[in-house]
This record gives sequence, structure tokens and C-alpha cells, in this order.
Amino acid sequence: MEASSEALTALGNQVLSCEKCALCKGRQNVVFGEGNPNAAIMFIGEGPGEMEDETGRPFVGKSGMLLDKIFEAADIRREDVYIANIVKCRPPGNRNPLPEEREACLPYLRQQTRLIKPKIIVLLGSVAAKALIDPQFKITKQHGQWIERKGFFMIATYHPSALLRNPALKKEAWSDFQIIRDKRNELETQ
Repeated sequence: MEASSEALTALGNQVLSCEKCALCKGRQNVVFGEGNPNAAIMFIGEGPGEMEDETGRPFVGKSGMLLDKIFEAADIRREDVYIANIVKCRPPGNRNPLPEEREACLPYLRQQTRLIKPKIIVLLGSVAAKALIDPQFKITKQHGQWIERKGFFMIATYHPSALLRNPALKKEAWSDFQIIRDKRNELETQ
């Protein structure tokens, strides 16, 4: 186990007992994140849903199944990436995390990112994009556009749950994933 993997495990253990916001009161499980601790690509969603809260794993419900299909089509292996969320506990009724809940969890996410050191960060949905790129971010207008910040290539695309609600968005999301795949391939050859 590498030092970053050990540090990631230690951070995950710390988050298990977190009580920095009210979300801790309703959780079944903390959903810290999972995947390759040395991933070149890190995917970040907004927060766990019901299935994620039950299992303690990110993106395992209907949205996760769709994300897995997109990964397969884009030649991205789930075991090669790292998947996390802005908040680590499920918001009641799957509502968007409140600003104070996001602020309580962001230090954990920043530390995860520092330890994993991905080259590419993919923000799944407007909540993640607004929290990490710009509070005024418009997912419908700005998805699929690269932003280089602090040594990372960041890009936002639609959250898989949005694609389930509005299948017409799948074409745009697919285009975004092709852009992500191409950037990964480009960075691998450098």
C-alpha cells in the first residue's frame, strides 16, 4: 500500500465519525469515495443517494448503473478512476446539499484530491460544478469545456440522474465523455 493510499484510508476513517453538519444525523453510512488511489481521472458528484447511503459506496443506484454504461462506452474502467461526492452523507430526500453542508465537507474532498493527484477532475452535475468551479456555473451552457486550475484539468458534464430524468441530454453528455476520454489519452502520451 502506497503512502497516498494509506493517507486516503486514514482520511476515510476520520470522515466516518464526522459530525460537522446535520447530515450526520440521518445517515446510514458515510460515502467517502472509492476507486484507484492513483487515478488519472477523479469523478465528483453532489452527494450520496438512497442506495449509496445503504451501501456506503458512491454511484451504485440507477445513476451509478448509467454511469457504468457510459464508462464502458467511453473506454473508461471504473477500477481505474476515483469517484467521490461533494458531501459524504445523504441529504434528506436526495435534495441538493445546503451551502453549509457543502462547506463542512469540502475540506475532506480537497484532501482526497491532494492525495489522489488526478490529472483530470470531472464534475458530475451543476451542484458539483458550482461548488468547485464557479457559483454562477451554468451546466447547460458550460458543460464540456475545459478549465485548468491548480494543475488540474477540470470539466463538468450532466449528472447521470439528470440524464435519467431527461434522456434528450444523453447526446451532449456522450460528447462530453468523448472529450474526457480524448484528454485522458492525450495526457497518457505526454
